[in-house]
This record gives sequence, C-alpha cells and structure tokens, in this order.
Amino acid sequence: MKGQPFDRKKHVYVNDAFVELVKDAVRFFNGTPVHCLPPPVKFTGTGVYALYYMGDSFPYSKYNVLNRLSYNYPIYVGKAVPEGWRQSRVSDDINNQSNELYVRLKQHAASIVATKDLDIKDFACRFVIFEKAGSDMIGTIEASLIKLNTPLWNSVVDGFGNHDPGKGRYRQAKSDWDVLHPGRKWAKKCKGICASREAVIERIQKYMDAIKP
Repeated sequence: MKGQPFDRKKHVYVNDAFVELVKDAVRFFNGTPVHCLPPPVKFTGTGVYALYYMGDSFPYSKYNVLNRLSYNYPIYVGKAVPEGWRQSRVSDDINNQSNELYVRLKQHAASIVATKDLDIKDFACRFVIFEKAGSDMIGTIEASLIKLNTPLWNSVVDGFGNHDPGKGRYRQAKSDWDVLHPGRKWAKKCKGICASREAVIERIQKYMDAIKP
C-alpha cells in the first residue's frame, strides 16, 4: 500500500465542545461538598477525588492558611476507575455498581493513619462520581485537575498513592512520601537507594514558597 504524503493537520483532533465539557466537569468538581477522610458513609461508584490538608505539621503548615476559607489547594488528586476498566468496564453500569472510589479514599486514610507525624483529622476530601458513559471521563478529569492544581503529592513528593509492590519487588527504593512519612509496613521492606529526608523537605519548601494565594 502506497503511503500518502504526510500532513500533520490531518492528525490533529480539535473539538471546542470537548474542552468546554472538561471545564464544566472541573467546575462541578470544585463545587462538590467537602467531607472528612474517609467519608462518613460508605457509597458506591467510581470517579475522581482530591485531598486537602489543614493542619500544622511541618512542612505543610502553609496549607492551613491556604485552605482556611475555602478548599482551593489540594495536596493530592487521584482517581478510582471501575473494576476491570482496562478490559471490559464491568463495574460502571447501574446493575453492577462497585465502591472503588470509597475504597480508595479509605486506603489513603489508612496510609495517613500509619504515620506518626500526620493526623487524619487534618485531612478532608471532595469527589465526583462518574456513572455509565461518564466513567470514560475519569482519567481526563483527573489529568485536568492535576494540571490546574499541581498538587504537592502528585508533582513534588511521589509515592503517596503507591501499593505494596509484593514479594520479589522489595529491591526498589522507598518513595519520597515514605521517606518523609514512615509507617506503612510494606514500605519498610523496600531496600533500594532512596532520596534523603533533607532533599525531599528542600523540594517541598521550594514548592510551598512559590505558592501565591
């Protein structure tokens, strides 16, 4: 088959309606109620969420001022996709609901509780549930929120959302998050060369100093 002359314009997808749809979803997200972490009631659904910090723990105390009047500065943004999402999206229809979003928030709460220097009472969350065809937007909205907010635990301190890598993979290094906030049992088994606590704190302080409310 003879190839056609290359024309980049023929490969670029442009749709202003899609851009406006993403903006609308982000606006809706920012207007959703804020709850404690984890939320007080178990619920079904998948979607996108953000965590907010309002405590005085070093080196995050500036968040207490930033989020005092409104929750505009998330420390972490994440997603919970339907079970089997990559294969057949088996859990995103009305007859087969699951609770991945609630479970993910509860897992994050457990990570925080496992530390000695963070208090779960200083954290809050908000989230959007996407159902049916809307679940196709989960990854896009998560990416948009991360791009708009550059949350600290997404952009500077890696590893908060990590899971136990499992037997045979403990030669890898601890994440920056686990270096700064030791406590997760599985992270203690990671024996690779990791960043120093001082280096992680230095990056955080530069990030926090750059935030202009």
